[in-house]
Order: sequence, then C-alpha cells, then structure tokens
Amino acid sequence: MPPRPRMLAAAVVAALALGAQAVPAAAADGPAGDSATTTSRGVEIPAFYTPPSELPGADGTLIRHEPLPLALSLPGIDGPLPGRATRLMYKSTDANGEAVAVTGAYIEPAAKWRGDGPRPLVAVAPGTMGQGDQCAASMALEHPLRLNGQTVSVGYEDLSVYRLLLRGVAVVVTDYVGLGTTDRLHTYVNRVDGAHAVLDAVRAARSLDSASVTSESRVGLFGYSQGGGATAAAAELQPSYAPDVQLAGTYAGAPPADLTEVTEAIDGSDLAGALGWSLNGFLQTEPALRPIADRYINEAGQEALKDLSTMCVGDALFGYGGDSSTDWTKTGQSISDVIRAEPVLQTFLAEQRIGSLKPAGPVRVATGTSDDLVPHGQARRLAVDWCGKGAQVTYVPVLLPGVGSGLLNHFAPLLADQGNAISWLTDRLSGEPTGSNCWSMPVQP
Repeated sequence: MPPRPRMLAAAVVAALALGAQAVPAAAADGPAGDSATTTSRGVEIPAFYTPPSELPGADGTLIRHEPLPLALSLPGIDGPLPGRATRLMYKSTDANGEAVAVTGAYIEPAAKWRGDGPRPLVAVAPGTMGQGDQCAASMALEHPLRLNGQTVSVGYEDLSVYRLLLRGVAVVVTDYVGLGTTDRLHTYVNRVDGAHAVLDAVRAARSLDSASVTSESRVGLFGYSQGGGATAAAAELQPSYAPDVQLAGTYAGAPPADLTEVTEAIDGSDLAGALGWSLNGFLQTEPALRPIADRYINEAGQEALKDLSTMCVGDALFGYGGDSSTDWTKTGQSISDVIRAEPVLQTFLAEQRIGSLKPAGPVRVATGTSDDLVPHGQARRLAVDWCGKGAQVTYVPVLLPGVGSGLLNHFAPLLADQGNAISWLTDRLSGEPTGSNCWSMPVQP
C-alpha cells in the first residue's frame, strides 16, 4: 500500500475517535509468576483481564468487576459526565460449547432517561478493533488512542457509546471472546462467539449491583461492521440461547453476513490484515482446519498470521494494507481460491452465514451502497433473507458515492447513518412501534 493511502487510512480511523491519549511503552514482562500482567506490543494488559482457572456455570454470571476511568469525563453534581464506568468480566459459552471468560464495560449514564418505561440498556458490539489484547474496546474507553511506537489502537466505538449515554441509555460494551482476555486468541467474526458475548454482556450488566437497569429494562443491540455481524447473529440466536433477554430492537450496520464474499472483498484492500484475524480465529475454533492451513500457507503467511495476532486495526493498516493473500500461499492461490478448492472450508464458512434464522424483535439493517470492503450486496441479501422469514425489517441503503478507498467507502456510512440508527433504536427502547419496509425490497438499491 503506497504511503499516502496508508496515512489517509490511519488518519480516517484516528478521526473517528473521540479523543487521543498517547501512552508510553510499558515495561517488559517480568519472570513467569512474578506478575499477573502480560504485555502486548508494549502495552501492559492489566491483571484484571487474566481469567480465573475455574468459571461459573451460568452464562452471563459476573466473574469480577472494578471501576473503569473514562478518558473523556467531566465532573458533575451527581457524578461524572457522561457516566460512571465499570470494567466487567463475565462467563459465556463459545461455539464449541466450552465455558469462556469475556470482558467488557458497563456505563451508567448521568443523563436521565426521558423515554417511556425504566432506563433501557443497549449492548454495543464493537466494529473491528484487531486481535491483540491491547485493542479491546473496554480498554479503549480509558485510552481512546494508544500510540507507543509498537501499536496504534483506536477506540472509534467510543462515539456511539457516548451518544447513547447522552440520551440516558445505559450501555454495556463487549470485548468479544479472546479480545482483552489473555487466555486465548480473539475469534474474529465468529458468528456464535460474537452473538453469545453480546447476549451475555446484557445478563452481566443487569446483575451489577451499581446498575440502574433490571430485567424490566428494555434491551437494544447496536453494532456496525464486525459489530453488525455480532448483533445480527445475536438477534437470530436470542430465542434459543438467551430467552431471558427480550430484544426491543437491533441495529446491524454493514454486517459481514456472508464471510465467503467478505473474504474476497478484503483481500488486497486497505484492511487486508483482517484476513489473518479471520484465519487465526477459525483455526482456534476448529483445529481440524489446521492440516488444510499447513498444506497451503507458506512461511511468509505463517509469519503474517503470527504478527497479526497481536495487532490492532491501525497496525494492520500500516503493516498489511493493500497486501494480497497470494503472497501467503505455497501455490500462489488467493485465500478465496483455496476456499473454492476445499469443500471443508466451504462448509465451515456456510455455517458462519447469518440469515438462516428469523431474528427476534424488529431489526434495522443499514449498508452503504458503495461499500466494497464489507460488500453492500451481501448485507442487502441479509435483509432479504430475514424478510423472507417474516421478520420485522427496516432496510436502510446509505447512498454515498464511492471514493476509491475501500476503507472510506466502509466507514463513511457509519458516520453518516449513526445518528439515525441511534434515534431508531431509542424509539424502540421507548416502546414506539415500527413498521417494516420488506415490501419495498424489490426496488431498493
């Protein structure tokens, strides 16, 4: 990737953050057993993020919590503005049915809820943050921008969190399985892991003594990009996995519903490094795929996967933006070519497809018509699939011109539509009914 696009890409991502905080590199790890902390690319991961050896049985059970200082906070008469944050660790279940610890954050807003009913709760599923533990969204609330010469971590999701808090909506943010927690690798874009982490975050927040939300509070889900996939999957799996978490509304922006198409689109793009995060996560979830990876991935590819496993989105933009996966294979094939040649991979990705189940409650699917990073067509198809199952779908095509950069084409709709998405969701949290525009899909772009 030429220097100018790389600088532009990094600047765009940085501009999405609410603020910036440069941090010095942390000290190197001490001898094993001397400290409960670990270090990832010069950033010390607090001991809080190391899960205990034994986990509770019930999903959503709080394992531990502690105060979380928000980087952007002002003193107020009744407490800090925009709210008081708590770091969380809670129990969830991964795609293999195994118990797993997940971290996140709950923020109790200072603003009053002026809608109907008790204060509602929104679970925010972050967009792509990376795969290094230092990239976790809960840490980004404390450090919106980490820039230490070894990593560039940007907390761009802070914007949506603060906008919700200002409306008096309580927010819980999930870090997803393996992001932040030091016991395993983040299972990037895994449908089941993402959905379970989102739904269990709601359960954890409702059990927090200091939280004003209860089981009577209406619940909404909010996510864009990776987060849009996680909230979409959560809406599908809620009836079977979390029947106690009734959903008033779900926003799924730019959801990567079909990973086969998304894989082909991001190859060679500004965010080509996301291919490595996907492969790393899939290999952790399904070790049976390892022989296929060993057969195709060359030494350069193996080094890239290892390197990317500790990177944040900013690092990947600088380090792998514009790269082609053909450089990672022994045969010179792209990862998409390998998928087409291997039925086992096709089956695995088909199981990751979102849209095969009817979602719970009303859903709003938004996608930029010029988005060629998380392709518009497959996101639109998700809305069509859900409409075909009788779901209550509001489909929103975000009409913006393409600008020649996949990253800009993908992130511009996030900013252009975010206010409308939050308004739609807060209306659902107030109990206002919504219709469906499924009838218009044949003429929608």
